[in-house]
Amino acid sequence: MSVNWNKVRQPFQQVWNWLTSMRTALILLFILAFAAVPGALLPQRSLNKDKVDQYLAANGKTAEIMDKLQLFDVFSSVWFVAIVALLLISLVGCIIPRTIDHYKAMKTPPAKAPKRLARLPLHDEAVVDASADEVSKRVRERLNKWALTETPADEDRAGARSFSAEKGYLREFGNLVFHLGIALLIIIVGLGRMIYYEGQVILLTNTGTEISDDNVNSAVGVPFCNTAAANYDSLRAGNTFDGTTLNPFCIQVDDFFADYLPNGQAKMFTSHIRFAEEEDMRKPVDEWEKTTLQVNHPLRVAGDRVYLQGHGFAPAFKVTWPNGESRTSIVQFRPDDPTFFLSSGALRFDPPAGMYPDLFERRQNQIAIEGLFAPTAEFTGEKGALLQSSYPAMQDPAVAVDIYRGDAGLDTGRSQGLFSLDRDLMHSGQLAKEARVNLKQGESTELADGTKIEFLGAKEFVNLQVSHDPTQFWVLVATVAALAGMVLSLGIKRRRVWVRMFPLEDGRTRVEFGGLARTDKAGWGEEFQYIVDDILERDSDDEDAADNNAATDESADDKDKS
Repeated sequence: MSVNWNKVRQPFQQVWNWLTSMRTALILLFILAFAAVPGALLPQRSLNKDKVDQYLAANGKTAEIMDKLQLFDVFSSVWFVAIVALLLISLVGCIIPRTIDHYKAMKTPPAKAPKRLARLPLHDEAVVDASADEVSKRVRERLNKWALTETPADEDRAGARSFSAEKGYLREFGNLVFHLGIALLIIIVGLGRMIYYEGQVILLTNTGTEISDDNVNSAVGVPFCNTAAANYDSLRAGNTFDGTTLNPFCIQVDDFFADYLPNGQAKMFTSHIRFAEEEDMRKPVDEWEKTTLQVNHPLRVAGDRVYLQGHGFAPAFKVTWPNGESRTSIVQFRPDDPTFFLSSGALRFDPPAGMYPDLFERRQNQIAIEGLFAPTAEFTGEKGALLQSSYPAMQDPAVAVDIYRGDAGLDTGRSQGLFSLDRDLMHSGQLAKEARVNLKQGESTELADGTKIEFLGAKEFVNLQVSHDPTQFWVLVATVAALAGMVLSLGIKRRRVWVRMFPLEDGRTRVEFGGLARTDKAGWGEEFQYIVDDILERDSDDEDAADNNAATDESADDKDKS
């Protein structure tokens, strides 16, 4: 039994033809844009995992269903990647054959004039006091920028000398460039996602309250060097990134200034920094190059871009034990209120080794602090115990903190939360609350055993984002190409003109014109009439007469049809 492979292949061929059509490519492009909407409206794990966790906790079962649909990982989801893959296949599958067809069309002479030009949508004719050769010369001069061919009388369908002209090939060229730009954009963005890296680093500045403590001052103004992935606070990178391709440079943040409106709305963030590329990194910091960093005005150094992404405050605390030994720590707090910068965070202190020779006993006497920081404090509520922030600038800093004693998790071998303490340690009783206090700068509190906790003040920190994507320029090129192609395809009309000349016995010539727009007809009628008038050298009176004759001929044709 023989198999009819044509019938087997036919449905696959139909699917392929549908997939590789321009219409399908445009539909898939629209679907891709629609599919990207959840990525803009919902928090994404690739950008902020904490916000995704908060959304899941706040929205219960609905959020769980959304998570199963990969709505929090839109751009890496199976369905989004499938749409991109189908779009790329569709674009490539339709670009190649249409490019070949367009090349052939450009090499093919314009079609010969139809036998009856009067049947075309645009038609005109007139008798001129010139020979056919003179009219031919006018046609060549007027249509010299068109694709123009001349057909001798013996080859013409009506047995007369004629010209065929066509213009607007750039319309299809622009259409192809638009789709090619989209295809290249998808490919380049995909390659960029494989080799990019994007890191966040928090650096303490010297801007803030005056703190006379060597440990705090040594933590301020520490340079960041882009020499190891471990130097980042957080790092996202493509699949091919292995940590050895970082572009070496160093940055030191000198200060940070924020301009606010009276209502607390931010106007501008500015930071003065110093930076050095690889060849200058070993020079003293004073010899590094200076620059100013502002929001949306990144520093471009060593092929990377450094953005001023955000800022916040880092409170400093000093813990003094009964034996007189002390430890100081300054840690950035997370801004929970983006307007007035009420912030939350946690600190952990290990007691001096000499106080508790036994490691277990020492672990049970660690000090932990967790609470809120307000740059401009406002106490409300019962007995003024509730801390709020009334302004984002640091004018009257204060903290509201809980102080704990016990196992703070410093030597458990597990990573600890940067902005909160381990709730499991609290629930198990390993970490017990000793006090809850509100402190302004310079104020302190004393625990039952004589341990003193002092709020020293706060410094501002900046959050810098370092981005590396060598495909950025080519993304711009592909985008510009796609936009330019779209403008060409929308702004250029494909049109054809035919001119046929009938020599008369008295030496004059009857000239017949026909015009056809292959795509958009808007404005083509005026252009066609302008071409006719130019070739005929017709003035306004003759043009009005020709319009009347054309109207009479059209009326006669309608009577014949009826």
